[in-house]
Amino acid sequence: MARRRFFVPEVRRGTAELAGAEAEHLVRVLRVEAGQVFEISDNSQVYLAEVIAARKSFVQFQVLETLPMPEVGAGVTILPALFKFDSFEWMIEKATELGVTAIQPFEAVRSERGLLQASLKRRTRWERIALEASQQSRRAHLPEISATVDFASALASPARVRLMLDESPGLTPVLNTLRDSPRPARSVSLIFGPEGGWTEAERSAGVESGWVRCSLGAMILRAETAIVSALAVTQAFLCSVADSRPLSE
Repeated sequence: MARRRFFVPEVRRGTAELAGAEAEHLVRVLRVEAGQVFEISDNSQVYLAEVIAARKSFVQFQVLETLPMPEVGAGVTILPALFKFDSFEWMIEKATELGVTAIQPFEAVRSERGLLQASLKRRTRWERIALEASQQSRRAHLPEISATVDFASALASPARVRLMLDESPGLTPVLNTLRDSPRPARSVSLIFGPEGGWTEAERSAGVESGWVRCSLGAMILRAETAIVSALAVTQAFLCSVADSRPLSE
């Protein structure tokens, strides 16, 4: 059975500490005790570590050894237009479990009014959700969650492959679009419109900026469902090509 993995702020001189709510959760809920061995990550390296102190809101680890890191594959960034926060937070959790590298929210024309300002106060909560999902799924690194930007800034994502998910009929499915890419890439960005869909001006701006429009088929999916589905398809494709040929720069 795989050991639990926890993220720590830093590892210094062979020890790491957790304090506050995170440590309290380990002690009171997970019943962590001195002498137990877990894996810890400082978001740079993964270690095997023993708990040497556990009390109320403080846990201290002693590093036993450095563990091998998984091979780094292609990085996938998702750029979701803001939508209702309960669904948005579910999406963050599932995208983290699916290995997303970065999440860049943005405000679209049809994003619900008021979400932009509210999102600026939600970023800490979203990072907390991503932390918990990363520990549950045994990630080595946390996804980066950026502050909300405008649409023009979102379009400037520098990924090698940039796909614009669109519900318009007649578009090539996302999997076929990935297969038709000139060659595998080390970075893929997926941008998604709001619950009300893209405006024609946004579609045009995306194409002019080098984004390739594609779809998830004829069904009209909820925003969070579309994001998780497209991410799963993309990750599966990238895993398959990584097994068969080297990634391009």
